[in-house]
Amino acid sequence: MKSSSIADAVKPSDSPADSTAADETSVPQFYIAASASLQERRTRTLKHGDTFAVFDHRGDIGSEPGSSEGLYHRDTRILSQLSLLLEEARPLLLSSNTQDDNTMFSADLSNPDLLADGQIALRREQIHLHRIKFVWNGACYERLLVRNFSDRPLRIRLALQYGSDFADLFEVRGERRAARGTTSAERCSDRKVALRYMGLDKLERVTNLEFDPAPRTLTTTRAAFEMTLKSNQARRIFVRVGVPEADDGQWNGRVFYRGMRASRHALRESSARAASIDSSNSVFNEIARRAVSDLYMLITDTPQGPYPYAGTPWFSTPFGRDAIITALMTLWADPSIARGVLKFLAATQATAIEPERDAEPGKILHEMRHGEMANLREVPFGRYYGSVDATPLFVLLLGEYFSRTGDLDTIRELWPNAEAALAWVDTYGDRDGDGFVEYYRQTKEGLANQGWKDSQDAVFHRDGRYAEGPIALCEVQAYVYGAKHHASLLATALGHRTQAERLQAQAEALRLNFETKFWCEELSLYAIALDGAKQPCRVVSSNAGQVLLTGIASAERAQRVAQTLLGPACFSGWGIRTLGLSEPHYNPMAYHNGSVWPHDNGLIALGLSRYGHKQAIAQICTAIFDAASYMDLRRLPELFCGFLRRQHNAPTQYPVACSPQAWASATVFALLQAALGLRLLESTGEIRFYRPILPDFMDRLHLRNLRLNRGSADVLLQRHGNDVAVTQTRHEGDVVVVVRY
Repeated sequence: MKSSSIADAVKPSDSPADSTAADETSVPQFYIAASASLQERRTRTLKHGDTFAVFDHRGDIGSEPGSSEGLYHRDTRILSQLSLLLEEARPLLLSSNTQDDNTMFSADLSNPDLLADGQIALRREQIHLHRIKFVWNGACYERLLVRNFSDRPLRIRLALQYGSDFADLFEVRGERRAARGTTSAERCSDRKVALRYMGLDKLERVTNLEFDPAPRTLTTTRAAFEMTLKSNQARRIFVRVGVPEADDGQWNGRVFYRGMRASRHALRESSARAASIDSSNSVFNEIARRAVSDLYMLITDTPQGPYPYAGTPWFSTPFGRDAIITALMTLWADPSIARGVLKFLAATQATAIEPERDAEPGKILHEMRHGEMANLREVPFGRYYGSVDATPLFVLLLGEYFSRTGDLDTIRELWPNAEAALAWVDTYGDRDGDGFVEYYRQTKEGLANQGWKDSQDAVFHRDGRYAEGPIALCEVQAYVYGAKHHASLLATALGHRTQAERLQAQAEALRLNFETKFWCEELSLYAIALDGAKQPCRVVSSNAGQVLLTGIASAERAQRVAQTLLGPACFSGWGIRTLGLSEPHYNPMAYHNGSVWPHDNGLIALGLSRYGHKQAIAQICTAIFDAASYMDLRRLPELFCGFLRRQHNAPTQYPVACSPQAWASATVFALLQAALGLRLLESTGEIRFYRPILPDFMDRLHLRNLRLNRGSADVLLQRHGNDVAVTQTRHEGDVVVVVRY
């Protein structure tokens, strides 16, 4: 997926072993239309739980046709228009920002020149409007402060215009529907309006708008206020927009401030679980702070624990692959994320064959949706299992979590889920018994490509022919190898010695078979995939870099992979491209065929660290850091274009990239871990650094609150010439810092 799933084109097929070639004359299935660029709009995002909001710079919603702006709850846009007017004119934007911790959006606005009968009735910048917003428990809260800075009393007229299309998120993304439900609206009181939609799924969705003080006039589309302000006098207007569950009695300013404090406290409390990062480079510190804030804003508390939703606006929902990779990248800093992800995915693991969901016993969730179109199965993603890699990645994460935490109780609890996942790998995942895990979709409504590069044109041969399935991706075999190796260690810890030996033997057999069938000597790289005829797709792609993550590659071949991916064909200067520039479908503006994905680079860096290729890691760290330094809010997006870096130029943005995106935010943690060779091991009580380096852009790095169950420590890393000194600056409990060179 993009992160995701259905992000790009998917062509329907008539058989499981279908070609994934694109038909460029028709709109692909589940295609995200780029009629409006998210980067051009530079929208602002707030999120809490299953609710998120996307505003323009003024804090308005829906001022442009085709906009993704809105207030969303559980995959439905519950507010599609909210426009603030001053004397029937749009205010002038002075500035706006999202706070560093993502708790609040604020905007400073002023009046434009207001004319009457050819004269200036009011010069610009006499009235100041200060707007603050936050999202909490199913609603968006707003306080509007109006102040008169002129030297005379002014009668001021303000209005809020609003409405909701109750569009399913897939409609916002460009899907067309043959029929929709019915909308209605009512004025409930002099302070409250209800917008309603009765869906074809027989569910009523309601948006309440509440105001304090009561507007002078209130209709189902507009709230109008009038006030007379003396010089330097100010007034406040409070607004709450959300689902009925957000209502907690009489709406007033006290409720606003109480919610604001609660939202800030909750976000700070959750982000405080993570180890803190501070360096000598102030720009890197801003990037790291934004990454932490974005990650914990995207995390939603589920009954099973914290779970990072994939990203906004398109993927603010549980995704299996994205959450597992996010948890892997952040495991050293906050293992509670991994625990929440593992328990949620275990609770939603498939138990039966359901072709319409691409579900089979033991398979791990790909995506979950709650909107009308998913409920009606107009899209298959209500609970969808069409990813080939989430299942082995689940077992891999379980093993890494145990190494990090020693939490044997959770391992015992989830071991049956791990066994079910491994059974899926060996049966449904390998139907032809050749030892490799392949994918195919069971119905034409499912995803045609089911690896992380799931756009329809992502897997092809050197001559440009699209691969026909079932398809065995190179990185998936590496994940399976890692899963079986970790499962062997878990079985040993649980006392299942015979099973442990069998799993380790299977992992070794896979390693030997993989080296034989996937290595392409002429490319100095692993093939991206084997097609349904077991022919290798001899294409230079970043997938081969992810192979290094689990150690399936030999040391000699890992070195050649590193040299290829860091060479001019793959390395753009801003990071490793998804596809080499000499390949037939290379396009630096394509979703998966030439762009740069931060998380892809992060996983490759972690793999390089396993083999000790620290200079290659430093090159990637510097490239991603430089790219992030140009990004709005210092925020790494889902992806950006793969154009060659030119002096004094910024990276080129991708028009519909999600931002924030969970695994893009987690990339900062992965790159630091790779550079430092950092591992926290509960079994030995070690905070271990293996051949640590610091990228050229920082001379000092201080990690605080590195925690094991038995204690914690703060560690300072400082450059001295070509060496890095590691100093423990705080120690608590029975932990030890170990440095190996």
